[in-house]
Amino acid sequence: MSDDASGQYRAGETALLAVVPEAEPLVGRWRRRLDSSARAGIPAHVTVLFPFLDVDRIGPAVIDDLSALIGAHSPFAVRFDECRRFPDVLYLAPKPERPFRALTEAVVARWPEAPPYGGQFAEVIPHLTVAHSRQAQVFHEVEAALTPRLPVTANIYSVSLYVSDGSRWHPQVEFPLLG
Repeated sequence: MSDDASGQYRAGETALLAVVPEAEPLVGRWRRRLDSSARAGIPAHVTVLFPFLDVDRIGPAVIDDLSALIGAHSPFAVRFDECRRFPDVLYLAPKPERPFRALTEAVVARWPEAPPYGGQFAEVIPHLTVAHSRQAQVFHEVEAALTPRLPVTANIYSVSLYVSDGSRWHPQVEFPLLG
């Protein structure tokens, strides 16, 4: 999801997310406090592609293409066993990360007009955001609370399309990984 902690979302904006409900008991309270996307209705997840196409561009043909493209990938197990940081983000690192990268690469190859994070980053690193902050002490506190409770393991069986109404995000379609 967006690594912008502003909490400002545009109506019609979309995202493709691999939801990780198994992580919610561990990270939910931190995300609600320190991640604006959680307060806007986004569950614990690893982003496959954000932003995706505007909702007015998503019709039956796009849904069919996404179903086929995502369905060509196999379900996979993932383990989150360590916290890592970007300059203002604390996240859980997935292992393996390759299946997430493969999903992102496949969607971007089909829709090159929708680069990850709007083309903001040279390399996209799969991650499950826990907190946004500009204060190192916040990250130390969160990491100290999370680390003894790791790992979190999960099975990724689908990718979900979420749509913003301008203040909240809503799941629209779930695309199973069928491989």
